[in-house]
Amino acid sequence: MLKYPAHIVKDDDSYLVTFPDLENVITFGKSLDEALVSAEGALNGCLESDFERNFTIPEPSSSAGPEMYQIPVAPHIAVAIMLRKLRADRSQIEVARHLHISYQVYQRLENPRKANPTIKTLEKVARVFGKRFEIGFV
Repeated sequence: MLKYPAHIVKDDDSYLVTFPDLENVITFGKSLDEALVSAEGALNGCLESDFERNFTIPEPSSSAGPEMYQIPVAPHIAVAIMLRKLRADRSQIEVARHLHISYQVYQRLENPRKANPTIKTLEKVARVFGKRFEIGFV
C-alpha cells in the first residue's frame, strides 16, 4: 500500500499536519485522531488534483520519528499513480494495444476519478508490465 509520512505536532489547542514530501499540503485537527483523518483527506485530495494536472508525484520518503505518521493513499489514487509509473515513457496507446483494449479504456485506468478496474484487469496489466499483482487487507 502506498503511504506518505506526515509530521503531526500539537500546536496550542490543535494538531498541525504537514507532509515532508508534499510541501503544499497542510491541515489540522482538534485531536490527534481528527488530525489523522484530515491528513488522509488532504493527502488524497492533493494527490488526485496533482495527478490530474500531470504534475510529478514525488515518491514517499522514509521519514520516521515520534511525530511522524504513515498516511495511506486511497486505492483508486494509488492504482492510477502506480500505472503511470509502470508505463514510464510508453504511450497509453502502446499499453492499450498490449492489453487488447481501447486507448480510452486504458486512459480511464490512469484517471483516479474514473478508474474502477477489476481484479482481472489489474492482473492483465501486471503481466503486460512483467509484474505480479498482489492484494492484501490491513
